[in-house]
Amino acid sequence: MSLLAASGLTVRLGGADILSAVSLAIERAEIVTIVGPNGSGKSTLLRALLGLQALAAGQVTRQAGLRIGYVPQRLHIDRPMPMTARRFLSLPKRCSDAQAEQVLARCGVAGVGPRQLADLSGGQLQRVLLARALLNAPDLLILDEPTQGLDQPGEAAFYQLIADVRQETGAAVLLVSHDLHVVMAASDRVICLNGHVCCEGTPDVVRDAPEYRALFGFGTQGALALYRHDHDHNHGPGLRHEHGPGCGHDHSHTHQSPAKAKEPQDHV
Repeated sequence: MSLLAASGLTVRLGGADILSAVSLAIERAEIVTIVGPNGSGKSTLLRALLGLQALAAGQVTRQAGLRIGYVPQRLHIDRPMPMTARRFLSLPKRCSDAQAEQVLARCGVAGVGPRQLADLSGGQLQRVLLARALLNAPDLLILDEPTQGLDQPGEAAFYQLIADVRQETGAAVLLVSHDLHVVMAASDRVICLNGHVCCEGTPDVVRDAPEYRALFGFGTQGALALYRHDHDHNHGPGLRHEHGPGCGHDHSHTHQSPAKAKEPQDHV
């Protein structure tokens, strides 16, 4: 049985479908990344999977006793309200000082426990959020743009930490990312979302999918370095196409350059 599975998820807000018939499954110890343009419903999908967003249709099933750790896209901190990193780790479930010190050290921020959250750098705060998510020894980590606001070395270090956690604990990872270059290097599977699942599969296969290129290649200035080559239209195993609005069908292929690629931020 999958750790978590969604079948036919539809989310409707203000009379419009934000997500339409989305289905996916997350297996133990895999890293799955959701990519998609601004407004494609990535964050909405994570909230639906967590049970934080009402569904118009579909269902989410979880393995019995599944433990989930969640790192939100951003944490709004009220500066006048005192909140140390150590105190934050004990919300809502208290942890011991030894547990707090151990998990902070594991996440590369040993010694920040007494400091105010509002005084931490962006990278330090993201690592504290991850530390809090790891306290429950999760089977599944769900991360919504966990490296937002970090510089390139900070992003690389954070993704390496996630990979190490997966390796050491066997936890699965489901994350939303705008860093397409890192996604292709760090993920076992990629889901391309634009209100529905456009395509999914291994990073190499998705990168060559016309649906993916229609969203991130052409018309997204500076996102990808493109070149065309002949192609026999056989995408091979590992790719699922679900054609629909927003998916293109131009069958010339795209390959990503080593240069870092970004997409616009998603606020849905």
